[in-house]
Amino acid sequence: MSVRILVHLSRGGAEVQIFAPDVPQMHVIDHIKGQPSEGETRNVLTESARIARGKITDLAKLTAVNHDAAIFPGGFGAAKNLSTFAVDGGTCKVNRDVERVLKEFHQAGKPIG
Repeated sequence: MSVRILVHLSRGGAEVQIFAPDVPQMHVIDHIKGQPSEGETRNVLTESARIARGKITDLAKLTAVNHDAAIFPGGFGAAKNLSTFAVDGGTCKVNRDVERVLKEFHQAGKPIG
């Protein structure tokens, strides 16, 4: 999902900057076994840089002042690492930087996707 968004924005001529929180992943999945990998840890910012294959910045540095819109790719990774939705459902808590960014862009009247 995130790579598709980057491709379409680039084709449309958008200047894109990529951000991710600098936090540990909820857990690492062994995609061969389809289950969590015991004892392995990864960082969301580091993994996001691997997926995006580009320059990436800590989400703590994103502000609405310097950007026209904010887009958060969906998927189960977002449910696990940008909030506690994967575990807590409707009573989840949102990562503090995600919450701050959403509020800033909303208050500035800028698009959020």
